[in-house]
Amino acid sequence: PRVDSYLTISSARDLGVTTKMLTGDHSAIAVEMCGTLGMGQNVLGPEKLPTVNPADPISEYLGRDYGVLIENTDGFAQVLPEHKFAIVEALRQKGHVVGMTGDGVNDAPALKRADVGIAVQGATDAARACSDVVLTEPGLSTIIRAIIISRQIVQRMKNYLIYRISVTVQLLLFFFMGALFMSPSRYNQEKEETDEDSWPDVFALPVSAVVIITILNDGTIISIAYDNVLACKQPEKWHIVKVTIVAVVIGLVAMSSSILLLHCLLSSNNEGAILYKFGLGYLEYGEIQMAIFLKISLSNFLTVFSARTTGPFWDRMPGQLMTAAVVLALVVSTGLALVWPFKDEMETIGGGLVLMLWIYVLIWFAIQDLVKVGVYKVMDIYRWIPRVEYMNPEDMEPLFLSPKDREKAILKSKPKPPKGKQMSHVVQQLRQNQSNQYPDYPVD
Repeated sequence: PRVDSYLTISSARDLGVTTKMLTGDHSAIAVEMCGTLGMGQNVLGPEKLPTVNPADPISEYLGRDYGVLIENTDGFAQVLPEHKFAIVEALRQKGHVVGMTGDGVNDAPALKRADVGIAVQGATDAARACSDVVLTEPGLSTIIRAIIISRQIVQRMKNYLIYRISVTVQLLLFFFMGALFMSPSRYNQEKEETDEDSWPDVFALPVSAVVIITILNDGTIISIAYDNVLACKQPEKWHIVKVTIVAVVIGLVAMSSSILLLHCLLSSNNEGAILYKFGLGYLEYGEIQMAIFLKISLSNFLTVFSARTTGPFWDRMPGQLMTAAVVLALVVSTGLALVWPFKDEMETIGGGLVLMLWIYVLIWFAIQDLVKVGVYKVMDIYRWIPRVEYMNPEDMEPLFLSPKDREKAILKSKPKPPKGKQMSHVVQQLRQNQSNQYPDYPVD
């Protein structure tokens, strides 16, 4: 076997991927090879397998009739290309996602039928043409790295969806609730109805402010693709209900804090109001708009740290690029609140109000993250979703070494075969006899 085959198979097993051997060799050779690679040694011959012609219509009952047998078997020996095709199809009909590796013409039908066909380095043109992935270097450890990277991509997609939905919920519901129930004119008790500067009946932000929030928010969203995430230990399925629940709850918490702040700001001119007691009363309508602009911006950009973890936001360090994007968005939005360059009804606010808004947003961010952790705990307690375990960074690091360092780590970690497990002289002779008897049939 290849030098990295043992580690590849054991790593695949740790990732919830079952490996089965399909070979044209004699069953004794297959059993010995399975033992060397740390696989089970329940190897059967082709007698119990159906013969399927890939050119004929595929039977719908392969999974029903042969699925359990194939699932409970570690490998099959002396199989033909038709048998490999039937095994792949039976497993697919049982609901499994099947990957197939091969290098010869005899593997082409199964490679084409598998969900992921992988042609190893040095494979024939026919095998390459039928595969989804072609390996350009010797060894199979690249497959494990591909599994880990793909699962990391899934995690980033989930984080993106949670963040995107939560931000949309916050913005849409806030402006809807603000326009429907928070009428600025009702809060302004000192202005006369005939005053030209009287507050409007409906609260809204200028188009320029909404566009800036959107642009900065899009930059933060793009950076999620470069976040630091961990791969799941087991294959994970999409749970859109879980994603939706978490995202909506996060968005509702942020929206509630914005509505509460808007109420306090609109009431700031009234004696006895909270902001009035802190010396932040007598705000103009343009200053209130600016304060809401800053609050919504800060809440949106900080939400990305809460959306990326199932536990507290400090569970895992964020990626450097994502952190830089969020910090830039926070600095820009804070700077615009202090120096607004556009000529519209919005007015700049002082440093005292900006500091108060930062403290307010950070407090609500902590509440938001605490509520998120509680939602995950409730779903886990009642088993609404399967429990997800993540790989440790220490387990992932050896799989991303350079080829030379990786080979050293593999040789160091691979245990020596126990006494009596070396390939016997009889098995070697069987392999040689098979090669001599069938010179045109590759021995894999």
